[in-house]
Amino acid sequence: MTARFTLADLDAAAALMRDGGVLAYPTEAVYGLGCDPHNLAAFERLFALKQRPPTQGVLLIGADFAQVEPYIDLAAVPAEVLAQVQESWPGPFTWIFPRSPRVPDWVAGAHAGIALRVTAHEPAAALCRAFGAALVSTSANPHGQPPARSAEVAAGYFGPALDGLLDAPLGDQARPSVIRDALTGAIIRS
Repeated sequence: MTARFTLADLDAAAALMRDGGVLAYPTEAVYGLGCDPHNLAAFERLFALKQRPPTQGVLLIGADFAQVEPYIDLAAVPAEVLAQVQESWPGPFTWIFPRSPRVPDWVAGAHAGIALRVTAHEPAAALCRAFGAALVSTSANPHGQPPARSAEVAAGYFGPALDGLLDAPLGDQARPSVIRDALTGAIIRS
């Protein structure tokens, strides 16, 4: 049975993920699936729920730059590029960086870089703060289906196989975040 949480239960939702659970939670535009990026078993369960090939990788979100910074190979990022990215955060902007050795291979999939976002969506940021670190964030939907835009749709997609669901409002974005390459500015997903 899926545990349901509200914003008053953020510590319990974060504990569920620390214990290896997969949680659906609201982001800027859609519900996401999250787990501890360093827990391979949780990550494999998340990909099984999504029915998604593991080579695709996922992005990580944090409540502030300090939560995503350990995943960036800072030596490979010019200071002016880092400053430009930081001006866009917090916000609905996902940037791909050269990844540090701290990024688990399963998180990046077949990609050389790592996609990161410092979210401005308060429920998602509060969840990251309660967890104490960056979280996996991938749309809450089986591969090929539209992303869930409500707690009910997320619950319907995954049923009791989902460990937890944070029922809180979505942000005001109409579409998932744009993904850009931090070094080149190229748009990867619009």
